[in-house]
Amino acid sequence: MRLWSVHPRYFDRQALVACWREGLLAQSVIAEPGRGYSRHPQLRRFREAAEPRAAIGDYLSAIVDEADARGYRFVREKIRTTGSPAQLTVGSGQLAYEWEHLRDKLRLRSSDVWARWQSLAVPEPHPSFVVVDGPVADWEKVTARASAERAPVQRHTYESEDTPR
Repeated sequence: MRLWSVHPRYFDRQALVACWREGLLAQSVIAEPGRGYSRHPQLRRFREAAEPRAAIGDYLSAIVDEADARGYRFVREKIRTTGSPAQLTVGSGQLAYEWEHLRDKLRLRSSDVWARWQSLAVPEPHPSFVVVDGPVADWEKVTARASAERAPVQRHTYESEDTPR
C-alpha cells in the first residue's frame, strides 16, 4: 500500500489508479478497524488526525479531482466523508524520499511523465498535507536512495559471469 504524500499531478496513470484503489481500501480499514491491512503503518498518519474518516476522505477527494482533470471516471460517491478540520503533516525528508521513489517508478514505466518531472527538485505535497521540517517517517520502509536523515539500507549485488563489466 502506498498513500503518497506527493501531489497527484505528478502521477502516471498507474500511480493514480493504484492510489485511488489503495485509498479506498484505507478508507474501509479506518471505518471498520480489524479488517485486512488494519495495522498498515501508512494508516497511522490518518488515524492520528482529529477526524480520521474525514482525513482519508479529503485525501481521496484530491485523487478524484486529479482523475477528473484527466478525464478519468472515478466514482466520487465512494468517498464516505470529507471535511477534516486540519491538514496532515509530512516531513520534508519523507516528501523527498517519496519523490525519489516515484521518479524511479516513472523512469521505468512512464518515460514521458518522468521526462516532464525529472528535473523538479522539490514537488508540491498532496493537498491533504502541509510540509514540516523533518526526516523520513519512522514507518517508511526505506529501500533505495535513503534520505540523509536516515541510514541507508545495505544492499548486496552479485555479478554473474554473464554480467557485462
